[in-house]
Amino acid sequence: MEHLDLTPWRCPEPLIRLKLWLREAKSGQTVTIQLADAGSRQDIPAYLQRLGHVVRLRQAPDNTIFLQLVVGAKQPS
Repeated sequence: MEHLDLTPWRCPEPLIRLKLWLREAKSGQTVTIQLADAGSRQDIPAYLQRLGHVVRLRQAPDNTIFLQLVVGAKQPS
């Protein structure tokens, strides 16, 4: 499983980096995405859900969130 640490950047940079990562990702690939920026913590889960991805979210005590994404795993219609 890969780990994509996007905590050093503020919105919109984390979303841009995630989109670039998704372009190269293979179906079935699993990634944990770590976010700290308040805008990104709200925008990125919503963006992935709009694309139809199943996203598991876990919030750390320091308000960092971790998203687990399996590329190509879609929500049932």
